[in-house]
Amino acid sequence: MFSLRYVVSVGLVAGLLAPAAVLAQKSEKVPSYYGAQPAQEAIDYAMYARIREEGLKHSHVMEFAGALTDAIGPRLTGSPNMAKANAWTRDTLTSIGLKNGHLEDWGEFGMGWQQVNTWARMVTPDPAPLWMQAAPWSVATNGPVKGEAVYVDLASADLDKLKGTLAGKIVLLGAMRATPDITEALFHRYTDAELKDMEKVEAPRAGQGAPANITQLLAERRRIAGLRAQALKMFASEGVAAIITPTRDGGDGGGSGIIFDDNGANLAQSAQKLENKVAIPNAVMMIEHYNRLARLATHGVPVTLEVNIDTKFTGDHEHGFNTVAEIAGTDPKLKDQVVMVGGHLDSWISGTGATDNGAGSIVAMEAVRILKALGVEPKRTIRIALWSGEEQGLFGSMGYVESHFGKFNDPPSELPSFMRPHGALTTTKEWETLDAYYNLDNGTGKVRGVYTQENFAIAPIFKQWIAPLSDLGVTTVSYRNTGGTDHLGFDAVGLPGFQFIQDPMDYETRVHHSDMDTYDRLHAADLQQAAVVEAIFLWNTSQREEMMPRKPFPHPETDREKMAPLKGIYPGAK
Repeated sequence: MFSLRYVVSVGLVAGLLAPAAVLAQKSEKVPSYYGAQPAQEAIDYAMYARIREEGLKHSHVMEFAGALTDAIGPRLTGSPNMAKANAWTRDTLTSIGLKNGHLEDWGEFGMGWQQVNTWARMVTPDPAPLWMQAAPWSVATNGPVKGEAVYVDLASADLDKLKGTLAGKIVLLGAMRATPDITEALFHRYTDAELKDMEKVEAPRAGQGAPANITQLLAERRRIAGLRAQALKMFASEGVAAIITPTRDGGDGGGSGIIFDDNGANLAQSAQKLENKVAIPNAVMMIEHYNRLARLATHGVPVTLEVNIDTKFTGDHEHGFNTVAEIAGTDPKLKDQVVMVGGHLDSWISGTGATDNGAGSIVAMEAVRILKALGVEPKRTIRIALWSGEEQGLFGSMGYVESHFGKFNDPPSELPSFMRPHGALTTTKEWETLDAYYNLDNGTGKVRGVYTQENFAIAPIFKQWIAPLSDLGVTTVSYRNTGGTDHLGFDAVGLPGFQFIQDPMDYETRVHHSDMDTYDRLHAADLQQAAVVEAIFLWNTSQREEMMPRKPFPHPETDREKMAPLKGIYPGAK
């Protein structure tokens, strides 16, 4: 899951409240996705039973999991492992019986890179092994290097005083932080009360959305980035042997021996880009070990470390690819319309990307396998897409949406992307034929319902679909938006894009982007249930006479004009 939820949600979903009539006026007939929907859904209970039987008693989801996470391993976009995963998913989907299995190039990503081996040990004053992993896109040390540890907290360090003292040193870069006691369970399933609360329309709260002091926050971010760049330049000129940073707080309230190794471990933004390459080997260390080293250095105790960061670059301008395959539609009138399911195939490097998001990928694969095993012939085409580049900014799904469905004519702006006003949306012919996209990217937990992304017209449909699934724990239709996953690109251009509600388990507390994200954290029964739910949603969508209802067509380019009459509405306002 892409973790900058606020950034993505605000940037992509803004301006989706224009009247649908604007688009309807362009044609003589209102498209079914903007028209009236039947009050009663045609539920095929026999198909529900067949899907349950195949998915719960003959599942292959854990076989997929082992092949993807154990045999291939972590899948950083642009890496050799990502290429293996793309090829394996394409070939496996083809062997299942899907057609048109292929890889779609969404553009240049950056440097190809993989971690071969990383280790560290304290030599003096007390020999001890230390736990760390290379930061993504770190250069190698070219064998073990030994040096004295120097603790540098940028918030208080005087870089000028360090000049001339750092040659051959290993810099501990970043402040120590506390590791409070873990007083609550790391593992959780939603209670009935929590699910019931999700059904309520969420009212805007004070402080929601962009912070009031966003300009100040951006200025502070630029200041820190500038200070870090200044320090890195000095470290390189001084001949620093390696840099070690402390792992971030993963939400568990402290440390618990976990290494979170993602964008937060990088010393430069967009670290995958050649122009941002950091010339000094760097790694991220579990906080308990980092704090020990930093405390010793702070108290004047000489600390000698030996570090080996073994990494390999495989290209400077690697491209990203999505895996795509289909079950062809058979209805003469509806076969050109498409129902999509997916999840992101890429991961970070410290674990094997099992819950983020191997789980979503293998569940999507199992969902289409179930339908193929049943030999059904859907009216609409069912398409699976497994994305790459999600972890760095939803690149794969956003590239797919832009290529296939439409894009905004964004005016030039110096603002960050999530704050820029969108221009007019230009859509393609395919935009008219995409019925819905379903996404899974919140770990291994069972599906408990679905977020509608404030698509109020679709809620009655989903409620009827999940009524026969209550015994599986699927009970909740939430009107709320949820962010951070690949459904956002679809939603942004006015297409029905949805993320399922899943039990949180230990996803946010210990496995998300960490070395704990392995096959061992997967729950087979939950994944089997999720695949059954996805298969049912795909089948129901593919068989409806009407297309799924959409939110009003996006017109962000007119938002400022609509606000114009409100200027001066308050006494004394300019």
